[in-house]
Amino acid sequence: MGPVIALIDGEHHPSAVRAALGRVQSERGLAGVVFCGGEEKVGPGVLAAAPEHYGHEVASGAPPEEALRRLIGGGEARAVLDLADEPILAPEGKMRLASLTLHLGLAYEAPGVSLTPPRFEPLEFAGAKLAVIGTGKRTGKTAVAGHWATLLDASGVETVIVSMGRGGPAEPQVAPAGTGLEDLVAIAAEGRHAASDYLEDAALAGVAAVGSRRVGGGLAGEPYISNFQEAAAVAAGLGPAALIFEGSGSCVPPVETDRTVCIVGERSTALSHLGPYRLLRADLALVMGGDEELAREVAAICPGRVARVVLRPEPAEPLPAGARVAVFSTSAVSPAGLDAVVSSPNLARRSLLAADLDRAEAERCDVYLTELKAAAIDTVAVRARETGARVVFVRNRPVALDEDLDAALLNLGSIPPGPAR
Repeated sequence: MGPVIALIDGEHHPSAVRAALGRVQSERGLAGVVFCGGEEKVGPGVLAAAPEHYGHEVASGAPPEEALRRLIGGGEARAVLDLADEPILAPEGKMRLASLTLHLGLAYEAPGVSLTPPRFEPLEFAGAKLAVIGTGKRTGKTAVAGHWATLLDASGVETVIVSMGRGGPAEPQVAPAGTGLEDLVAIAAEGRHAASDYLEDAALAGVAAVGSRRVGGGLAGEPYISNFQEAAAVAAGLGPAALIFEGSGSCVPPVETDRTVCIVGERSTALSHLGPYRLLRADLALVMGGDEELAREVAAICPGRVARVVLRPEPAEPLPAGARVAVFSTSAVSPAGLDAVVSSPNLARRSLLAADLDRAEAERCDVYLTELKAAAIDTVAVRARETGARVVFVRNRPVALDEDLDAALLNLGSIPPGPAR
């Protein structure tokens, strides 16, 4: 409990608001009041004489985020209590203010709603603690985390990736650098998920990776349960110079970090609900797909740099000349310049994937080029072995459209870390 900052608006008559603030003061204590706009019932002189009308000083100005940030910075409040309403503070605006509130470590409360900030546990590790989070599922987190790790490792900074997933291991598992197809097939034969993100990291990024699992995802990205902290401790024990924490879907790794990269997918997940909470954590936001307007909207929220990025799929190893290639992915995008005999976007849709595999066999495809996701191992790789086809993995390489992404990532990984968050 403890004192709160109240959000109010001009759609309510000052006398009604004053009564409500009096109740809040007696029950919780008031650390401040923020006026969020509206003039239907508030004349121009009311705010100038706020104590007379509201019984308290009122912080005002546009946007209300600035006043809220100043009051939260005072350190007295324990929560923000939203007493404002539509149309002045519609749901999208409420979630923007809730995102800021949670980002600054306070709870957000409104009638029927209580949101608490996610908990980030400290980790005893002297090196750089870096995070890759996303605004949703399949935005490119694994591709960016792997690329970042490869860059750092090549520059002499030994790096280990820690990832969590909905199909991750029950106990933290270490996958060594260079984990290969045979290793993955053996994992699948044991009934485990052989296309988990940590395995993709180890197979394609050339660094060791530690896998963990999580269940559930709160609106602010907090899992209901996970063993990520244990996995991070295992990774730290391997003695690297840097750790990269890879989020799962829109879930945020529940450990303190020094630097964060946020991968931005669709506009709806980035800008609505608590998407802005994730943007506020970012030192670098990567807008996938190159949408200039979305990049500008993200830049208005994100305190760090913003870059437009595309993912370019490419074979992780050279393809044999004259090969009849079947491509399996989670989207309709194939490597540039590849004339595939069969192209399947159904790697994550098993009911449709079976027919595509039948077609690849009927077309006598001798190379199955697949992303290392979803059904890549337990279905595509198994079927390839049955038909005598070779399996080659696809690597998704992130490429920035408006700046040097590699330099930006190396810079983030090498700057002396600031306060953990």
